[in-house]
Amino acid sequence: MRTSKDPIIRKNEILDVASKLFAEKGFDHTSTREIIDQAGIARGTLYYHFKSKEEIMDALVERTTAELFAAAKKVAADQTIPVYQRFVQTVLALRLDTSDGEDMMDFVHKPQNALMHQKMQTAVVTEITPVLASIVEDGIQQGIFQTDYPYETMEMAIVYATAAFDDQELVPQSEEIQLQRVSGFFYLLERMLGVEEGKLAKEMEGMFE
Repeated sequence: MRTSKDPIIRKNEILDVASKLFAEKGFDHTSTREIIDQAGIARGTLYYHFKSKEEIMDALVERTTAELFAAAKKVAADQTIPVYQRFVQTVLALRLDTSDGEDMMDFVHKPQNALMHQKMQTAVVTEITPVLASIVEDGIQQGIFQTDYPYETMEMAIVYATAAFDDQELVPQSEEIQLQRVSGFFYLLERMLGVEEGKLAKEMEGMFE
């Protein structure tokens, strides 16, 4: 008698296959038939877990970002860490420094995976803006930051950072231009947060290396 595989295990197996195919061929050029064949499942099994290829992509984005977001939120909630350090450590928790993470970033930056890249950027803005805003609010209460718009400040900073530092296609840049852009980013962020010039840049030094 055939035994059914745990739904969570099966779902992750499908995502593993889809991720590999998307990396090799791109989202647009991968068919559900290829995912079904390589996963060794019936069409009904695929559609039991995912109604469309777009749902598979959404699940991949969620799986990829969930661990990063959880790590960032854990740091942000730790009131024992001073505000500046907590801000920096929260941002650093979002970096994909592992080999798997670097492979994922190479994957989403391919032109054929532009939609997935966009969805990941949207997820970062949606999930991380309130996390960083909460740290800014703590800083305001402690007299470290001075702004009436903590949420909006962080939202604008994240939107700009994801475009200027993450998307090479949108904003082409040499190393020299990137360093200049980083300096300009800190200059503006310090003014939006109401801190002395160079203070935040010093705390976050090395983050963009």
